[in-house]
Amino acid sequence: MTEFFAANYNGPAFEYLGTAHLAALGTLVLLNLLLFRFKHASDGTKTTVRWLLALVLLANEVAWHYWSYISGTWTIQTMLPLHLCSVLVWVGAWMLLTKSYRIYEFMYFMGIAGAIQVLATPDLGIYGFPHFRFFQTFISHGLIVTAAIYMTVVEGFRPTWKSMLRVAIWMNIYAVIIFFVNSYIGSNYLMINHKPELPSLLDLLPEWPIYILYMELIGIACMLLLYFPFAVKDVWSSYFMNRDNASRLERISK
Repeated sequence: MTEFFAANYNGPAFEYLGTAHLAALGTLVLLNLLLFRFKHASDGTKTTVRWLLALVLLANEVAWHYWSYISGTWTIQTMLPLHLCSVLVWVGAWMLLTKSYRIYEFMYFMGIAGAIQVLATPDLGIYGFPHFRFFQTFISHGLIVTAAIYMTVVEGFRPTWKSMLRVAIWMNIYAVIIFFVNSYIGSNYLMINHKPELPSLLDLLPEWPIYILYMELIGIACMLLLYFPFAVKDVWSSYFMNRDNASRLERISK
């Protein structure tokens, strides 16, 4: 048990696309597929599931902060809830408890896009399976995705074109604020002030500040991709509605 929480972990390091990584991703996929079973559940059951997801999100995040504190790695430069996924854990729990649509918009676009990138390429270093940080990372980011999917599939929420506009505007405002916070306390939340010290996908992009424009374009592309199923659904529904109206007019004219 001491090794499970050890700061200087002596177990196996994280292996990208290794057995443990693929197993974790597979488990999250199965969890989200199981959500479809609650689509026609009672309101009481849906409320219970939402509260359970919210409590797990919060407990997992609090445990991470506590572990960082007792292991001596907690600093205001790295552990304030200012990174996108850290913010979304807290507001995502609130969304689940209150069914807030405005928060849902951010969870759907920014939560799914951001968390999936972390799940695909987690920066875990020496903390491979079965260390606490391994489980904490996949639970945290996995449930961000799950919360957004649950509200979409089970509670019937859906984004709109205006949702994308609101998310884009507020994310840019937030990024500007975080830039000045970073400059003041010497942090790099949102990776907005400079590229990460460790190797990352941002190394493939031009230097600061040009890479921020690329991040903007990538964000817009992700939102469009996530909205695509709803756009297709709207076009499909509009087509059949127009066809049905035309058929009724044709019958009336006869």
